[in-house]
Amino acid sequence: MTSLFRSRVFLIVAGADLLQQIGIWVRNMALLFYIMEQTGNNPTAVALLTALEYLPIFVFSMIGGTLADRWNPKKTVIIGDSLSAVSIVVILGLVSAGWWQAAFAATVVSAVVSQFSQPSSSVLFKRHVPEELIGAAIGITQSQMAIFMIGGPILGTLIYSRLGIEASLGVLIAVFALAALIQLALPPSPRDTSPAPSPLLRDMREGIRYVAGKPNLRLTAVMFLLVGCATGITQPLDVFVTMERLGLAKEAVQWFEALAGVGLLAGGIIAAVFSGVVDRHRSRIIPLALMALSIGTVIEVLSLWPVLTGSVRFLLGIIMTFFQIVFGALIIKEVDEAYIGRTNGAIVPLMMGGILIGSAISGLLAEISLFAAYGVSAALTAAGAALATRLRTTDAAKHAPTHAENA
Repeated sequence: MTSLFRSRVFLIVAGADLLQQIGIWVRNMALLFYIMEQTGNNPTAVALLTALEYLPIFVFSMIGGTLADRWNPKKTVIIGDSLSAVSIVVILGLVSAGWWQAAFAATVVSAVVSQFSQPSSSVLFKRHVPEELIGAAIGITQSQMAIFMIGGPILGTLIYSRLGIEASLGVLIAVFALAALIQLALPPSPRDTSPAPSPLLRDMREGIRYVAGKPNLRLTAVMFLLVGCATGITQPLDVFVTMERLGLAKEAVQWFEALAGVGLLAGGIIAAVFSGVVDRHRSRIIPLALMALSIGTVIEVLSLWPVLTGSVRFLLGIIMTFFQIVFGALIIKEVDEAYIGRTNGAIVPLMMGGILIGSAISGLLAEISLFAAYGVSAALTAAGAALATRLRTTDAAKHAPTHAENA
């Protein structure tokens, strides 16, 4: 563990992730409240905000992952954060001029850029962090992410309620620019350019075939579709559960998000300390985690007591951390470096597609009742848990096609 904190790449990537998390949560809370105020608490508009966050990920994930397998990962992450900062400057100008609908674009831009930079961060971990420390590295980054999941909603609500949407967008500009600056200290990470690059579509097809040829990755793809749909249904409705079931103001949603963040932090610390145990038992952890998420979804919509709802959010935060860490380690450890970006690019669009489907029907289900919406979400997650029982611990990277075979 000590050697991990001596890794310059780990420290820089983790630091940049922290800054990005600040920006993401300030964006999420500020835009949520801003859009609700502009549209009179319209649930369809809130669902549209969620859809616009995930549609670019669905569209660009495969392209971004394929190009991340080709491009220099250091340059990719720096350029990505720089473009994010510049684009938010333009959006800030439009909002200041009275074009409030431009606020939707802040979510779209962040989502597009992340599809090029996130796979490159995984490549940097794969290349520079020892394999036996990858589980601990992911656990620590998840813990750091959770810190700002705790403070992010509070910070985002505070900035927006006190200073407004323009100051919130200004924070986004600052954190993305700072993230780009600190990543200049990453070591050079050139790609092997000796073979001529193959056509982009051919690389994308190879990535899909690679995923289709690995049983664990096939199961993961289907599970991500189901879990994505379940998430898309409930995510836009959390604020309405807070208001209608718990009888609280919409701003109170920040405290439940913070409790989930505390759970993520606790789960990340536990998973980092016991990373070896978590890795050995990942085939058991995943179905148990998904089943717990399904049960928690039902409890959330039935609960009339803030204490119960908060407790469930905290416990589900711990469980979600284990789920994320296990899948993060699966991608980094079991996938050959040459296929990391394309593997992400093949699987992530399925989850994003599920979220888009869920977001599209979220408002319709909510018109029936919140119970109907959360019940459908719980059933989809339970179906994912049933599929997860078929996962097996393998070492797919050993069986990955070599570069020579792909030439």
